[in-house]
Amino acid sequence: MSAELLKGKPIADGIKEGLRTELEVLKQRGVVPKLVAILVGDNEGAKRYAGSQKKTADEMEIPYELRELPAETTQDELADLINGLNADKSVTGIILLTPVPPHINQRAMQAAILPVKDVDGVSPANAGAVVQGDRRLAPCTAQSVLALAEASGRELYGAEVVVVGHSEIVGKPVALLFLDLFATVTVCHIGTKDTPSHTRNADILVSATGVAGLIKPDWIKPGALVIDVGAPNPDVAEGAAEVAGILTPVPGGVGPLTATMLMKNTVESAKMQAGGCCCGGE
Repeated sequence: MSAELLKGKPIADGIKEGLRTELEVLKQRGVVPKLVAILVGDNEGAKRYAGSQKKTADEMEIPYELRELPAETTQDELADLINGLNADKSVTGIILLTPVPPHINQRAMQAAILPVKDVDGVSPANAGAVVQGDRRLAPCTAQSVLALAEASGRELYGAEVVVVGHSEIVGKPVALLFLDLFATVTVCHIGTKDTPSHTRNADILVSATGVAGLIKPDWIKPGALVIDVGAPNPDVAEGAAEVAGILTPVPGGVGPLTATMLMKNTVESAKMQAGGCCCGGE
């Protein structure tokens, strides 16, 4: 029996409907969220993500601007641009597209973005907020994973969750978000001696390694919810659908949600800058 496919688009559509209501309330208060993305160099993956961002922003009628800089841009020049956007009150959200050229310190430049404008959720302040259970500006892909898990109908409280991959934008924040819901979380990574021994016990398995076909069918607990964050190729090998109970497709699972979560963060950032929550009649 094949696994049920859990697609991201219907979930994203529901989130967008809620955001349209919030945007209307913001508009009535004279607040217009604006997102500026910065691209340094000519990375094709970053360009594709920028295209997805613009398409979603246009759909939501959120002003979006892409600042494209040559690969030889210095770190000081990039810092000057970020500082200027920080000071620009018309800009409510900033995202630095990655990767950046090797001569630029990516972490330092992400940390230079004001936390309240860090809609990618990668600044030290926003990463720390996730530790404390504040997911308002959590990393977009991590929020997408949690949204899929919540939409699956599976019980998260007490669930055995295994996250394969421990990146700062997916693996680590995903683990923290599940912990906040009182799941029991195991994180596997390059130093894990026997990853399959962990994944076979997972009620919910999240793989975010970018290693195509890493998760074999016999690594999956029968009936498990499997969330595949692999892109552009799936982390989960062919045949997994015959073991899993619910499986997110690649493409079509996490992907459609990520740009939507960026718009969610952009709206949340604008609300915070406008003086807290201004929606829901407040």
